[in-house]
This record gives sequence, C-alpha cells and structure tokens, in this order.
Amino acid sequence: MHPREHIRNIAIIAHVDHGKTTLVDRLLQQSGLFREGETLQERMLDSNDLERERGITILAKNTAVTYGDYRINIVDTPGHADFGGEVERILRMVDGALLVVDAFEGCMPQTKFVLRKALEHRLVPIVVVNKIDRPNARPAEVVDEVLELFIELGADDSQLDFPIVYASGLEGFASLEPDVRGNDMKPLFDAIVRHIPAPPGDPEEPAQLLVSLLDYNDYLGRIAIGRIHRGSLKPGQAVTVLARDGGSRQARIEKLFGFKGLSRIEIGEAGAGDIVAVAGIRDINIGETIADPARPDPLPAPKIEEPTLKMTFLVNNSPFAGREGKYVTSRRLRERLMKELETDVALRVEETDSLDAFIVSGRGELHLGILIEHMRREGYELQVSKPEVIVREENGVRLEPYERLVIDVPDESVGAVMESLGPRKAELVAMTQGEGGHTRLEYIVPSRGLIGWRTTFLTLTRGYGIMNHAFERYGPLTPGEGFGRRQGVLIASESGTATFYGMLSVEDRGVLFIEPGTEVYEGMIVGEHNRETDIVVNVCKTKQLTNIRSSTKEETVKLKTPRLLSLEAALEYLNDDEYCEVTPKSIRLRKKILNKSERERAEKHRKSAQAGV
Repeated sequence: MHPREHIRNIAIIAHVDHGKTTLVDRLLQQSGLFREGETLQERMLDSNDLERERGITILAKNTAVTYGDYRINIVDTPGHADFGGEVERILRMVDGALLVVDAFEGCMPQTKFVLRKALEHRLVPIVVVNKIDRPNARPAEVVDEVLELFIELGADDSQLDFPIVYASGLEGFASLEPDVRGNDMKPLFDAIVRHIPAPPGDPEEPAQLLVSLLDYNDYLGRIAIGRIHRGSLKPGQAVTVLARDGGSRQARIEKLFGFKGLSRIEIGEAGAGDIVAVAGIRDINIGETIADPARPDPLPAPKIEEPTLKMTFLVNNSPFAGREGKYVTSRRLRERLMKELETDVALRVEETDSLDAFIVSGRGELHLGILIEHMRREGYELQVSKPEVIVREENGVRLEPYERLVIDVPDESVGAVMESLGPRKAELVAMTQGEGGHTRLEYIVPSRGLIGWRTTFLTLTRGYGIMNHAFERYGPLTPGEGFGRRQGVLIASESGTATFYGMLSVEDRGVLFIEPGTEVYEGMIVGEHNRETDIVVNVCKTKQLTNIRSSTKEETVKLKTPRLLSLEAALEYLNDDEYCEVTPKSIRLRKKILNKSERERAEKHRKSAQAGV
C-alpha cells in the first residue's frame, strides 16, 4: 500500500478527438508495465465494441501506473458532450485534471464544458497541448485561447497559474517547450508529481467511499469503484451502505481490488486517497456511500445536469414484429431501461399511460443512439419516435435548450452553410478565417435547430466540414414550428418483396432507401420524395410476362444507388408522424399509422382541430 503522500489522482479531460485515450496509451507503455516486444493494441482503454468502431470514448475508465515511488491513478473520460454525465461524476474521484487541447483545433465546445466542471470541483489543472507534431500546429495561439477560456470561466489566480506541457500522444513524447522535441513522457510524469496534490483524508478515521463507477463480473456480481475519502478498507470488513434516498443497509466486503495498468489485482488493504474496486455488495449503485458502521456519514452524490432531449421507446408493433429479435415484450423493454438507469446517471425513464411506451430522456442524440445500438445488439426489438427537446417553464416563461455550435467549413461553402442555419434561428457569434482555405464559424443555436441538420451540413460542405456542438444554456423558446425536414417520403402501398422493376418505376420520384429483394410492408417508408408531400408507391410491382422476347430492351437499365440509412441518420430523418423500427438485423422507417385511408382521416381531423372547427 502506497502512503497517501505518494498517491496522485488525475482525470484526463478534453474535447472529442483531441487525443486523450492515445495519450493514456503512451503513459501506460512508458511506465514499464509491459515487457519489451509485447504486442499492444491502440486505444487500450476503449474496450467497448462501439468505442472501437466509432473511435470515441463512451464510458469513463480508470487505470494506474507507478512512476518512481509514486502511484498515479488515471481516469480517462469521454470527450463527447452527450456523455457529460460520465465526466461530472468522475471528477469527484480526483484531485487534478490534465486538460488536453489539440495544438491545431484549439478550444472547442466540450473543452469549455469539461474545464468549467473541473474548476467548479477546485481541481488543479495541467494544460497539455497535444498533437504538437501536426503540420499546422499553432501552440502559442492555442495557449492564449486556453488562458482566455480560464478567465471567461472565472478561474482564480492559483488556477490561472497552470503549468503547460507540449506533447504528441501519437509519437510518444512530451516537452516543456513547444519548439523542443522530447524523447519520452517524463516531463508529463514529472509535472503530475510536482503540481497535483496528494489526496486529502485521514487513514486512521472510520472508512468512507463514494461509488463513482460500476462494473460487473459473472462470478463476483456488481463491483463498485470509487475513491476512499477517509479511513481504510479490507476484505471481510463489515460496512454500512448509505443509499441516495437516505436509507441504509449492512453489507460485507468480500474482495478488494487495486489497479495496475489494464489489470485488477487483489489487495489486502487500501487507505485514504486510493481508488479501489469493492466486490461482494449486492445491488450497490452509483452515488451510494460505503461507510464504517460506527460512523455512517453519507457523502453528497454528484450533481448531474438535467437531460435536454427525449424520445419515446415503444414495443415493436409493425407487421414484421418478432421476426428478428429475441426480446420483444414491454416487460423486457422496461427491465432493460431500468437496468440502464443503474449505471447511466444522466438518463431518465418515465412510464406513460400506455404499458407499451416509455419516455426516455438523455443529453443528446448520440447519448440515446448509443443506448438503442446497445439494445439492438443485445437482441431487443423496439420502435422509437422523433427526438424532441425538453422545454422547461420558469416564472411563466417557456425555455428551451441552446447549444454552442462550432463548425470548420471550406471557404466556398460558407455562404450555403450560413443560409441553411438562418431559418433554424442560429445566431452567429464569431467568424475566424483559418489556414488552408477553411473558415471557423461559431453559433448559438436552439437544440431543436440541430436535429437532423448534420446530413444537410455534410452535403453542403461535400463531406469536408467538421461540426461540434455542446449544451450552452436554457433560453426563451424560439417562436415557430420545429425545423424538421422539408421533403416528403415514398411510402410502400402494400406488403411484399421489393422488385427491380417496381423500384425502377418509382426512382425518378426521389431517392430510395432500400435495395431490390428487401421485404416491405404497407406504411413502410422506402425513400425520400423530390417534393414536400408524401406519396404512396408500389415497389413490389412485377413485370407482366409475355411471349414476345426482346434481346436488347433492358440491357442498359440500372438502378441508382440507394441511400442506406445508419441508425443515427434514421433518427435524424424522422418526422413527428413516423417511427424508427430497430431490430438486431434491420433499421426501418415507418408511418405511425400504416394504412393510407386511416392516415388521411387522421390528418383531416388534425387540420380541423387546428382550425378550431
């Protein structure tokens, strides 16, 4: 067990794609944990399949390295704004933060969010200007941007006197000067040991630990991970578990684990300041306190910001329900959503008047999209509605969430992008001419104005644009209807299998979302219409066979390539009267009312109600 004075607890925080996880890789490799010549994978802490596929960190994870006589506990946090709940609860475990900033991109929306949280928790910051080896790196300007951000967020004099380390996670070196290339990560290790304080806490007092992370093991059950705030813990020790609602129960620690690199190692004792994993306590949850029965003092649970976006999750009731999924009932759907609440503190689930529908609220489209993707991979079938922003009411004023949008676009696309954002009530707050023919635009925009806009943005910039946004504040509700898509859709008129001939006859009317041979049903959306109205089409139509043979008639006929929608693209595309049907094998769009006559009748009633007839 390391003495408390030789322990350092740090979180690595940054905007998405600024190199946090790669930097942790180099710290692990250069700490002597791995033998020479051992094969190591990239982004070692991104162990989740979705994290590896998308190249982003979704769940916070911790590791530990030994540097000389010091033990450094490192927590890697997500960089995307939608997973800010992970960042908020992790900062309670640490005493300092490495703020990683890209040497070219500089401060981005999530940089501001994570730095604000770090300063609120009074963490000691170390600024790491990463990717210093990039050809267009501008370290001096980036340091000025970081300083301005500290001042804007109200940092005090001690926090403004932050050390700066210049590094390249990819090349594996750090330096105290931007123009001097280092040989290894030693300058960064030294800065951590010198500037980050030892954790507070008296190891002689009664034990106290706040659960910040949960893990699961088939043999040990739930494993609680957190920092010991005072006292010490041992296997076999009797403890009191203090719930968030004020209740308490008795338990016993079966096993105690410390961390070493990517491994958990069983230990006999851990003292104040160390980050440990505790096994043997059933039904333990995030935010609960493990304390000594002689002095059961609860620690305050982390305050998590409220969700800004909601969707309705429903049992799949389409004609194809139950064909591909393993879990299809409302009971299964409810159990899975309630299970997610145990580990995701930023998620909210509300039951509705219908037993088959649940309102799920989160921090953004990606937050909810990742949950849906996890569920479909686990074998669930479900339907989801269009994402909607959560509107609050304070002092009689209706408020909606606003986001800070930062986009880098080619100079020739600036006009088209600005024109597209105008009807979405976006307010331009900064415009900077960059290098290489790119311009950076910064907007404050209502969150609902960004729903479904990413695809439009990529089309306008021909794929060269970069878009980042993060929650800024709640503001007055912008008048006007939602900013959904303008095009209508092509709707299948009957159930069957889509044929080449049937699709060929309707492809001039718009862009198709399916391929020949795809099974469809009445009311399923099979494409986008060229005009603003919906239209019913028959993609299952077959060619009438005759006894007249033509050898050249269909030789050159080809279908246009269909637009196959990913889960995120499908969620963005939805309109108010549509659902996205999600199964382990398929993602389909459909109308809420499948029958054409019933749809028309419902639309007539809606218009009559609006007119007050």
